[in-house]
Amino acid sequence: MAELMSDSSDSIVEIEKHEERIEVSDRLFQNILNFRDVGKTINDYLGEKRVAEGKLFRSARPDDATLLDRQRLREEFGISTIMDLRTLTEHAKQAKKREGDLKIPALLQSNDALAGPMKIPGMNYLEININGKGFERSLLWRLSWWSFIKLVFLMLIGSRMQAISILGREVMQPRGLIGLGYDSIDHCGREIAQALRSLTLPANSPVLIHCTQGKDRTGLVVALVLFLLNIPTTAITHDYLLSEPGLLPERESRLKEIAEIGLGEEFAGCPRYWVVEIDRYLGEKFGGCRGYLRSIGFTEVEEDELITAFRA
Repeated sequence: MAELMSDSSDSIVEIEKHEERIEVSDRLFQNILNFRDVGKTINDYLGEKRVAEGKLFRSARPDDATLLDRQRLREEFGISTIMDLRTLTEHAKQAKKREGDLKIPALLQSNDALAGPMKIPGMNYLEININGKGFERSLLWRLSWWSFIKLVFLMLIGSRMQAISILGREVMQPRGLIGLGYDSIDHCGREIAQALRSLTLPANSPVLIHCTQGKDRTGLVVALVLFLLNIPTTAITHDYLLSEPGLLPERESRLKEIAEIGLGEEFAGCPRYWVVEIDRYLGEKFGGCRGYLRSIGFTEVEEDELITAFRA
């Protein structure tokens, strides 16, 4: 325990010392935010090649990608697979947004891709709701009975977003992003194992992982890969914190979105010690990342395949 606390303290000192290295990078795409090559980001930070480049990418949702964006994903970055970690509610909300966008001539003129399918033709899609049923149940159990009854009633009458806002205000907001990270570890094992297992398959590479903001759920999956590669927490934190400047162009609209589900503006940001706390939690509860992966059914053979796939 003392060793874990010492390691965490050292990581916090290093994060504070190197925070000035986090810079806003040039925007690579017209309509895809928070995009980066994880391997290149880590290697540039460390000054040595530790992670394979051109194989693991992350971003915010690419639903509104222009035709040029789509072409660059396929041809310039060679991405063949998109792993989508969002919930059914998020998919439904995005589909409704697309319907509204199609009624706005100016948007159609500025983005020809809106008239086509939301999914990029020729791309392999893996849809894994990383915060699945187990996670949802864990949140529901934290509600008072009265709030639970209100939530069920709202769901029955079709007011899904109002129902979710009850969870947001009364459970997710108090838990915070770090607490929800712990909850994902504890209650999303099956989905996390599925995501990591998919990353071991050569047919799915190179892969772009995203959720809505490409920040926390995406960050957890990416962090687990990097933990296995023995990447320092300071470097993983650097990659995670890049999401804050990466999402700035749409910050106001994102704030409105998260407010709709009862969350405050801190949910649009990146807690500076998120990676350190996730690493500490894995160490204290499971003996580390490898112990956690065994607990969710991810085998040593699969671990070796994952390391081989992403090690430089």
